Amino acid sequence: SNQCLLGYSRDERTGRIIAVSAIDNLGKGAAGQALQNANLVLGLPEDEGLTGGGLYP
Repeated sequence: SNQCLLGYSRDERTGRIIAVSAIDNLGKGAAGQALQNANLVLGLPEDEGLTGGGLYP
């Protein structure tokens, strides 16, 4: 999935905001390209299995 999770918190003492992000780009690169190729060979839509959200344990 191509997902970015954001989190933030305000430090009451300093008044600063602390922001954290985590990027999930597992659909990019060779793995995503291999799945696209397999979909084309099997006659499936090219983005089949690539557009869904990620699974959490």
